[in-house]
Amino acid sequence: MAGSTTWSFPTAMRIGAGCIEELAATCAGHGITNPLIVTDPGMRELDSFGRVLRAIGEHVAVFSDVRPNPMGENIEVGVEAFRSGSHDGVIAVGGGSALDCGKLIAFQAGQTLPLWSFEDVGDNWTRADPAGIAPVIAVPTTAGTGSEVGRAGVVTHESEQRKVILFHPKMLPVAVLCDPELTIALPRILTVGTGMDALSHSLEALCAPGYHPMAHGIGLEGVRLVLDHLPRVVDDPGDLDSRTQMMAAAAMGAVAFQKGLGGMHALAHPIGARFDTHHGMTNAVLMPYVLHANRPAVEVTLDRVAAYVGIEGGFDGFLERVLELRTTFDVPNDLVELGVDADATDDIAAAAVLDPSAGGNPVPFTHDLAAAIYDNACSGSFAPT
Repeated sequence: MAGSTTWSFPTAMRIGAGCIEELAATCAGHGITNPLIVTDPGMRELDSFGRVLRAIGEHVAVFSDVRPNPMGENIEVGVEAFRSGSHDGVIAVGGGSALDCGKLIAFQAGQTLPLWSFEDVGDNWTRADPAGIAPVIAVPTTAGTGSEVGRAGVVTHESEQRKVILFHPKMLPVAVLCDPELTIALPRILTVGTGMDALSHSLEALCAPGYHPMAHGIGLEGVRLVLDHLPRVVDDPGDLDSRTQMMAAAAMGAVAFQKGLGGMHALAHPIGARFDTHHGMTNAVLMPYVLHANRPAVEVTLDRVAAYVGIEGGFDGFLERVLELRTTFDVPNDLVELGVDADATDDIAAAAVLDPSAGGNPVPFTHDLAAAIYDNACSGSFAPT
């Protein structure tokens, strides 16, 4: 894929090798004169982060107190850093955690109500003062969550051990710079985990029963891109063409799940909140067990998906491809290998049915179904659900 291109759906996106050099001009174009860079500790130590600093100015302020599963405390400390530095915008650099944290800091910086009062329940987001939301420029360095094109952020409520989704239309970054060169240094395990997360987004969107033909079409191509290009970047981290295609697939997955998510995410959120597991890898482990449980409602859809991506055997062929990918990528076969407690079934199932993603599952996501999937994913078996 030669050169760079510009997209404007759902926000202005610049994608292509070297586009990080446009960071200063992008800030200026959106009136950001004193940005706060939000990233994570691991990213801050990479040479690629040096490229970000050189593109914007070596002396820009950096906030990197971001956990892999961001906590409310991370947002509070970041907001204090934003306010004390009199910043007027955020540059969020990293994977989904850093992007979500940066968006939430920018959102909360000008609010007077507590963070948790804006939880995505009904119209809670209307409590926010839109004038107090700072602009965000997103610089993703993984190809997974698609947070760079999302209007929400996910953060863990420490005392309640649950993930909370906070939404606001103005949380959408004003601009995105997708430079595949920034993803080359990503460790293999994170390339796999984030790539499988991108697959889970498009796949769950396709299986969700809501009516959204545009999102459905985007999800269909997102699945194809991941299946074609994730194995290539795992084998050859320097494959810039496939790195670019994976960044596109990640953004497409996040656009597609406007149609809905489902059981993978409904379970992954409480699992991640309680056991601090990597979100994408958790989805990768759960994926075949959720597909198996939802088969009566998604078989026709996945027959069509399989035909589109060139997999023979319909649903069974597609499920087999997922299992093959997990084996090739060294994804654990069960949740216990991620450090999850197999005896936590009731607690996780109770939280999962309340997760906003549960409503998009193609079959009713009852406590019994959530518990059965969790048990299967812990034991590594496809017992009847």
